[in-house]
Amino acid sequence: MKKKFFIFFSIFFIAFVIYVGILHIKIVKSSNSQVPRNADYVLILGARVKGTVPSLALKCRIQTAAAYLLKNKNTVAIASGGIGSGEKISEAEAIKRGLIARGIEESRIILENQSTTTQENIQFSKKRIPKGAKTGILVTNNFHVYRALGMAHDQKLNVYGLPAKTPAKAILKSYTREYLAITKYYLEKYVF
Repeated sequence: MKKKFFIFFSIFFIAFVIYVGILHIKIVKSSNSQVPRNADYVLILGARVKGTVPSLALKCRIQTAAAYLLKNKNTVAIASGGIGSGEKISEAEAIKRGLIARGIEESRIILENQSTTTQENIQFSKKRIPKGAKTGILVTNNFHVYRALGMAHDQKLNVYGLPAKTPAKAILKSYTREYLAITKYYLEKYVF
């Protein structure tokens, strides 16, 4: 009995390690693609806001989006994210304020301030995309690009991922949560 359990556990553990390894490769690969210049829009996915202050992860997303927008003057920004627990302003509002502070004109920023999940970020932001826009850039932290792009492509959006760095102190937690979130995404997409 112990031998069977050991064999079963060993097989399960090896399969788990292989699965996580494959997910990690997909995450890294999706974070290393090139993005086109002069996209029609940049969709910045929300992340935690502490009161009115963006979390480090959200600050990284704002910095990455602002750098792209400063180089691509005709691209508009869609700031996405509602109000979560402990947040005094929407994530979209925090993104907008951060972009303006980095030199992006308010007239170039579109708000989507109702979403509370990645799926909703994309679904609700899709309705805010300017008519005639064909190509978009999706900005999120590097660990999150793979799943976010998958969801955007499921919504028939022609987007490219532009990864923001993940704060060092959040790497382990972020990747661990993302492996679970990708698994849930796969189950919902392919099984249920």
